[in-house]
Amino acid sequence: MLFGPAADAAGARDVELGLPEGATLEQVDTLLEERFPALRPLLDRSRYAVNETFVDAGHPVQRGDEVAVIPPVSGG
Repeated sequence: MLFGPAADAAGARDVELGLPEGATLEQVDTLLEERFPALRPLLDRSRYAVNETFVDAGHPVQRGDEVAVIPPVSGG
């Protein structure tokens, strides 16, 4: 699931990726960059959540997990 400017850059809010067994968020990041080059500048500054919990790039992703890309928010 992509939020805010990340959804705008990809032209979609929900994206399905075919991931190999044992994939990590780092691989999700790479696949998103390859599929949606306009996301590149946002992904380095975004946070990831898996099943509504913030996690780091090494976190494993399993079939059925919901991965959210949450770009930085301006304002306050």
